[in-house]
Amino acid sequence: MATMETPLNLKPTRPLRRFVPRARWWLLPLSLVGGVAVWEGLVRWNHYPPFILPLPGRVWTRFLTVLADGSLARHTQITLVEVFSGLALGLSVAAALGYLIAKSRGLERLLTPYIIASQSIPIVAIAPLLVIWFGSGLRSKVLICALIVFFPILINTVVGVRSVEADLRDLMRSLKATRWQTFVKLELPAALPILLGGLKVGATLSVIGAVVGEFVGADRGLGYLITFGRGQYDMALVFVAVISLFVIAMSLYGLVALLEKLLLTWKR
Repeated sequence: MATMETPLNLKPTRPLRRFVPRARWWLLPLSLVGGVAVWEGLVRWNHYPPFILPLPGRVWTRFLTVLADGSLARHTQITLVEVFSGLALGLSVAAALGYLIAKSRGLERLLTPYIIASQSIPIVAIAPLLVIWFGSGLRSKVLICALIVFFPILINTVVGVRSVEADLRDLMRSLKATRWQTFVKLELPAALPILLGGLKVGATLSVIGAVVGEFVGADRGLGYLITFGRGQYDMALVFVAVISLFVIAMSLYGLVALLEKLLLTWKR
């Protein structure tokens, strides 16, 4: 008599399920240690001089030096002000304009050629003009950051608002909801996941905008620190500034991810 075989239980056992989350915490430190080890081995194997590719230990020593004399904190503060100001300006303008475009097809047809034209020109080509028109101070850097942040947030806002189902709009109209109530209760929650996705992209791009502006014309900021270190063949200082920019970008991405987790609890 044939016996029925029991199906295989493909779910991980309880000890394995406990181990997997713990293993994930080790992935980032492990990858960083592995990257530093490869960097160290590459320099020693090829005998690169410090002005080509410095050792990680030399970069760490340079980091402690600029941290102790306060120059790293001073330049980082300038870049952070430019990044946050440009991100706030780009977000507010892009979100407001994106909502209006999503609600009006005529406005979309009117502004689309100009929006596409603004994105077809590289920001590196526009940055010198902005520095000439608005000076080499904070204003030009903020505008460059806002321009580079503008497009992804605008597109995500338009897509998010237009993703609202027609049945839900009909329901709000049947309930005699005002435009403000429809916006707060329906359109904003529906568009928020897509808008926050665009904000993740914009937050990282804002760092690029600040550095581009500082490359064109500045006497302070992490971009200026890279230019200064490159001119002095101080590659350790260049690496310190580049790693600082990486930390800023990752921190901004993490803040938006945390904001997404807090605001979208209803979705889970």
